Amino acid sequence: MGFLHQALEGVLQVFLPHRCPVTGDIVANGPGLSSSAWRGLTFLAGPQCASCGLPFDQVVPPDTRCAACERSPPRYDQARAAISYDDASRSLLIRYKHGDRSDLSPLLGRFVVSAYRSLSEAPDIVTAVPLHRMRLLQRRFNQAALLARHVGDESGQPCIPDLLIRRRATESQGRKSGLARARNVRGAFVINPRQAKWVKDRHVLLVDDVMTTGATVEECARVLKRGGASRVSVATVARVLRAG
Repeated sequence: MGFLHQALEGVLQVFLPHRCPVTGDIVANGPGLSSSAWRGLTFLAGPQCASCGLPFDQVVPPDTRCAACERSPPRYDQARAAISYDDASRSLLIRYKHGDRSDLSPLLGRFVVSAYRSLSEAPDIVTAVPLHRMRLLQRRFNQAALLARHVGDESGQPCIPDLLIRRRATESQGRKSGLARARNVRGAFVINPRQAKWVKDRHVLLVDDVMTTGATVEECARVLKRGGASRVSVATVARVLRAG
């Protein structure tokens, strides 16, 4: 079976070669990014805000928080992302989220695993930012839930993708200000009563694809902590960088 599988893969690669979802270039070793697409990504490494993960441009003590988090500490305890959400990464994530490209989950899952590994404390359970049922029907998959499963597999921690429920449909967060985003998601999430036993005194890792202002993950964190979570961390593929 192994030989036949490899032979079939070889034939498919000849007639239907894997192509980079960003550049369209042929990728030899299975689904992934071309070398030029990799070079275009901005990886977030080095000194970061202890809370939100905003990169600093100089070496700072590990418990340093950015000015925004000092002014208004987020409801989550720590957030980390693998790459910057910019022109280079935007097309990849839009294809995944809105282009019916669930096949990109293994690739993007590795980015979230990288973000998860940079957390200062390991979580007890893994979950995802939920979609409203109508949005799920339209999109056919919850991209955050697929990413969360990769983190659960890597960490060995239980993955409970339906720990939270989005009980009302919210407007798209795109083009909204930070304040408008917060208002848009206020009260939109509740803990799934069938999964509530997982929350009490647990460190919950919340997974999503992109963190913009943080309004969505903050609202999720608020709900989880009201439900008894001892700590809430966030891991995403990418985040929008902002001035500190």
